[in-house]
Amino acid sequence: MSDHKRKRQARVRRSLLLAVPVCLLVVCVVFLGRQAISSAGLPSIVPEPTAAPTAVPTPTPEPTPLVQTVTFSASGDNLIHAPIYRQAAARATGDERYDFSYCYANLADFYSEYDVNWINQETLVNDELEPSTYPCFSTPGECADALYDVGIRVFTTSNNHIYDKGAAGIAATRRFWASMPEDVMTAGLWTGEEDYDRIPIQTVNGVTIAYLAYTESTNGLPTPKNAEAHIIYTSQTDLIERQVRLARQKADFVVVGVHWGVEYSHTYNQAQQTLAQQLADWGADVVIGTHPHVLQDAQWLTAEDGRSVFVAYSLGNFISTQDEPDRLVGAILNFTLQKTTQPDGTVTTELLDPALHPVVTHYGPGRSDCCAYLLKDYTADLAAKHGIRAKYSSFGYEKLVSIVSNTISPEYLASDWKAA
Repeated sequence: MSDHKRKRQARVRRSLLLAVPVCLLVVCVVFLGRQAISSAGLPSIVPEPTAAPTAVPTPTPEPTPLVQTVTFSASGDNLIHAPIYRQAAARATGDERYDFSYCYANLADFYSEYDVNWINQETLVNDELEPSTYPCFSTPGECADALYDVGIRVFTTSNNHIYDKGAAGIAATRRFWASMPEDVMTAGLWTGEEDYDRIPIQTVNGVTIAYLAYTESTNGLPTPKNAEAHIIYTSQTDLIERQVRLARQKADFVVVGVHWGVEYSHTYNQAQQTLAQQLADWGADVVIGTHPHVLQDAQWLTAEDGRSVFVAYSLGNFISTQDEPDRLVGAILNFTLQKTTQPDGTVTTELLDPALHPVVTHYGPGRSDCCAYLLKDYTADLAAKHGIRAKYSSFGYEKLVSIVSNTISPEYLASDWKAA
């Protein structure tokens, strides 16, 4: 190291050694000075205490109403003619007797969108009697099994074919429905006075729904002697009023199926309108009409208590092998049941957004391969292959569209009711 650097470092060390005592002296003087001032009673500088922040209360949230909803679909006449159960027998494999799944497979995705799916079971269903067709029907139980598999859970049994097989038919069909899973509901057969107040009620999503069903006629067949159950005719208005009013008390919503009107007429009549208004006044929320085998229009009614009640006068055929174009077209009604419970316990109910989705029965030559389609999923190519063309050579997709548009008011049709 050079002499210059050694001398420079020595000077720095001497400077530091001299600075330390000086600093210590300054600190001591300052400290002693403060002590002296304090002992002389002079005020010392003390920082003001910082005030604690004022707590802001958390606002209590306003109570909100509880809204519960049920999405619902209703299908028309499940009318099982011989070609349908014969094809089911031909499609069966293994230990099966019948396989009806082909008939309804095209609707499985549609039904999966709904909490409840309802249908009018136009024929007796059982596992005991031989299958039979018009005029006295009996349908294998596997048909109802196939409907169950695509999501149908509510079956109405009050219609003009319920007495087709007498007391034995009623007993067999009741045993069949009793054997179905517990989530299956049926409406329309009653064992007598002691049974009239046992209203079928289903709870879905916290919403209770009562089901009732009545028929205008039984094709002139009287109640079978010794029958274990019977229907209620639409002429028995005192009894119907009693049941509907009771259902109104017991359930959030009342769904009434009525088998009425003139067969093959697209026009609903005064008797249908009168009964529909009575049902609304007594407590029904929706009235679902079947029997004419063709479509009839729908209507909103105002009940005497101010409620809005929807009536679909006829859903037409859901599936059949009838051979007139307008009997090939039916509709599935859908709507939402909404129950609102206010914080104070007040409950209001409303039926929302009813819409009709046209449905088509398709079959090939000789009424083969019968199945149902939504009209929006049907095509001109399928229509060109329809078995009905043997009788009506001009039958096509546009004919189906015209039947619907000439019968159902536009405001009651689903927005996507036909193919784009």
